[in-house]
Amino acid sequence: MASTSETGHAKNVANFEDMISFCTGYGGSYNPSKIAIQLPSLNTLRTNAENAVADVNSANTNFINATNARQIAFNPVKPLATRLVNALEATDATDELIKDAKTLNRKVQGARKGKGTKPETPPTPPDTAAEDKQISVSQQSYDSIIENVGKLGELIISEPTYAPNEVDLQVVTLTTFHNNLKTTNTAVINATTAISNARIARNNILYAPKTGLYDIAQEVKKYVKSVFGATSPQYKQVSKIKFTKPRKK
Repeated sequence: MASTSETGHAKNVANFEDMISFCTGYGGSYNPSKIAIQLPSLNTLRTNAENAVADVNSANTNFINATNARQIAFNPVKPLATRLVNALEATDATDELIKDAKTLNRKVQGARKGKGTKPETPPTPPDTAAEDKQISVSQQSYDSIIENVGKLGELIISEPTYAPNEVDLQVVTLTTFHNNLKTTNTAVINATTAISNARIARNNILYAPKTGLYDIAQEVKKYVKSVFGATSPQYKQVSKIKFTKPRKK
């Protein structure tokens, strides 16, 4: 489901279409000299705006699917890391190697060494309307898990007596698992870039000074007011059409 901020852009585009319909209905009376508010230009802008909003929606769907796939891939990480340490303890590994493995496991779990310390909440996919800062923090959490899982795997594999019968604990499986973590994480990074770029393009079409849909709509209202008068039914038609601009953060 689109967020409130996302639906606001679509509403602006829909309202712009309503405005064009009114202006078209005025026939020859709507005949501005300014090219940007002539009907062909308005229709081109409407089409571009519709496409830009659709591009964001498509990128948003890809982003959601990528974050969901990553979450599924990362769900087994914490219990698997603990099982790996337990399996290592069942070998002839030195106390030092086991200690190092436990340290890495604590990092994977998100907990610090010390009695009564609770694991941190595992990272979750950022909301589609989240700020870039929030996305960045979440991304760092996933990057950290990938790094520590890789280090833990390398440490355990370095033990010559590590040869578990359990398939999901075996070296080949661990390598595949770690590669999948990296693949799904990269997919989210790329999806984040795509939706960010799509939003930039949309915002430029809708809100760029003077050329954006928002400012053009205000120009149309001014022109209709100048032609038909401030108290005319024509101006009342277009003046009540609402267009909103995102708040700067």
